[in-house]
Amino acid sequence: MSTLELLSTGAASVGRTAVETCEAITGAVVVATCNRFEVYLDVDSPVDGRGVQHASHEVARLVAAASGVAEDVAVGAFSTRTGPDVAAHLFEVAAGLDSMVVGEREIAGQVKRALEEAREGGATSSTLELLFQTASRTSKRISNETTLGGNGRSVVSLGLDLASAELPPWRQVRTVLIGTGSYAGASLAALRARGCEDVRVYSGSGRAEQFAADRGAVAVTDLVAALEDADLVVSCSGARGRVVADVGGGEAGRVGGGGGAGAGAGAPRVTGLGAEGDAVRAEGDALGAEGDAVRAEGDALGHVLDAAALVRARSRAAEAAGDEAPHRPMVVLDLALHRDVDPRVADVDGVLLYDLASLKAHSPALGSLVVGQARRIVDRATRDFEETRLGRAADTAVMELLDDADRRIAAEVAERVAERRAAGTEVDDAETEALTRSVRRRVHADLHDAIVAARSSALATAQAEASAVVADAEEALRSAGTNGLDVEACAGR
Repeated sequence: MSTLELLSTGAASVGRTAVETCEAITGAVVVATCNRFEVYLDVDSPVDGRGVQHASHEVARLVAAASGVAEDVAVGAFSTRTGPDVAAHLFEVAAGLDSMVVGEREIAGQVKRALEEAREGGATSSTLELLFQTASRTSKRISNETTLGGNGRSVVSLGLDLASAELPPWRQVRTVLIGTGSYAGASLAALRARGCEDVRVYSGSGRAEQFAADRGAVAVTDLVAALEDADLVVSCSGARGRVVADVGGGEAGRVGGGGGAGAGAGAPRVTGLGAEGDAVRAEGDALGAEGDAVRAEGDALGHVLDAAALVRARSRAAEAAGDEAPHRPMVVLDLALHRDVDPRVADVDGVLLYDLASLKAHSPALGSLVVGQARRIVDRATRDFEETRLGRAADTAVMELLDDADRRIAAEVAERVAERRAAGTEVDDAETEALTRSVRRRVHADLHDAIVAARSSALATAQAEASAVVADAEEALRSAGTNGLDVEACAGR
């Protein structure tokens, strides 16, 4: 988790910078959530797959620059996917099938917001738009047709379920909420749904007062004082280590990236996919041999809630209670990717700490029947997406047939009108239009079989070319891995 924390620092700038500085990358969407950091790229890749290798390494370099980690650590923490695997993975992510808590609700909104942010930053592309919009539709279909996520499954709800065993009845629980972002809003809503009314909001950003006022909570400015009588702390500010490096550059900073031919005219690619780019998913989810070094570096980043502050708060509470009242237990939920809470808080007497890693260990399994239903929907959506994407090349062939048919229709009508006029028969506009309709019906009826055959042939050709590019990309990435570039293939058409 420490590697993931550091890699995602400055994530917002990575997608835009990748598009601006690397000629091979034509679009980028970054999905950064509590337990994942993924970059989806639209890559204008040469058919030998080297462009995919270049784009993967370039993104790792940009992430390293933005997050402050060593470049070899960033490269080693990334894996890549290619071809239909990219769409299948994103659809599973959006549906909550690849989440810490299977079926969680929040991820669909996070995927949607990732596309919106890329769009606002001018970093998206037509292929990425299609990919992410299809992911959202697939997630909605799974929500409507299965019970996946129907019971309010989320990291927040799991944390509150675990905390409840150590807490008084919810109406008596005194809570401190650290953070004012969308996840803090979801946490506050979940607390209210359980009957928790005493919620005090703290934020180092200065936004706590407005956030609390909008939601009927109470803002506090002294965190230690607020903690003195708290039963529960929910921290999701993500403020730790917020350093965004400017890794952009002007024309001089651009990296050459080989345009090369794609999978055929009109065949889009995202790294994750093909002719306008290969969609590459870079996922920072592996500690690898560098884990200890990364963890040590991560510890240098300040925590929003450290052990010393909590000890002070607990000591004051004990002094105030004296000998007449027992020391109140406290549960701390650290829901932030960047670990708002110092892990040493768990060593404080009477404090139980749950972070994302421990919540993942407690995540309940979901019935295989429900998961199977959802995965079948994902499989169908993946096939449909690939057919739609590759079908653009096939549509080009169909359009050529239709254009040729229009030329034939116009020529035949002109010939027949000329013959009638040569025979001394006048032909007005109405008769010419009727003749055109008659010829068009006949030609298009004869054309149907040719269109079906042409589309089928073009689709098969596009699929074969896409498979060849994926295979070449995977081989290039495997070769790079043996020479120090530790990435696993993930690009497609």
